[in-house]
Amino acid sequence: MGTDIAANIKTIQQRIVAAAAGCGRDPDSVKLLAVTKTVSPPVIEQAINAGLTAFGENYVQEAKEKIALMEKSVQWHMIGHLQTNKAKYAVNLFDYIHSVDRLELAGEINKRAGLINRKINILIEVNVSGEKTKNGIPAAHAADLIKDVSRLENILVKGLMTMAPYSTHPEDSRPYFSALRNLRDNIIIEGITGIQMEELSMGMTDDFEIAIEEGATIVRIGRAIFGERK
Repeated sequence: MGTDIAANIKTIQQRIVAAAAGCGRDPDSVKLLAVTKTVSPPVIEQAINAGLTAFGENYVQEAKEKIALMEKSVQWHMIGHLQTNKAKYAVNLFDYIHSVDRLELAGEINKRAGLINRKINILIEVNVSGEKTKNGIPAAHAADLIKDVSRLENILVKGLMTMAPYSTHPEDSRPYFSALRNLRDNIIIEGITGIQMEELSMGMTDDFEIAIEEGATIVRIGRAIFGERK
């Protein structure tokens, strides 16, 4: 029996509503981003037909092939590590890039976006945990990077993104999500011109309810929608 995409989406949406209500938040303040790494276009179409409007991809080439086949009315988010030499493609494909963690990459995105007269929404990826295996700028340097990026005219800084360390216990993710929220709040206090710290992209299938309790505005869900990756 195949995966019931629509039923899975409904279940996740109900869990988002419950998690938000449990901490006094408006459920509409949380966006469900469907992670479609290795997911085929026909299956993505099922998710679109079930009402989803935002999708996240990890690789530029895979995204390029899929987006060409999809409706234009949905949003596409780059959530994987982005190599600087792929920025020229990313600015054409994505509405948001979650994984900006260095000024060199931001500068290339800015240059490439300017060539096509676009302004690109980005999130700064922060390695809150300090794990060497994870991408992202150290939290202590995030504000300085944002100050530099805020001067780039074709980039709109919209917030922060992080990944908590893997754990079989969702509660273990809470300190990392709390740290990202506190970092966001401190950056707001700094009053950096030209940025909007409105988005916190954090939380995945195993820990998104904890992320919502800690302020997530975007939760990145793949397995709970599409099943285990083949």
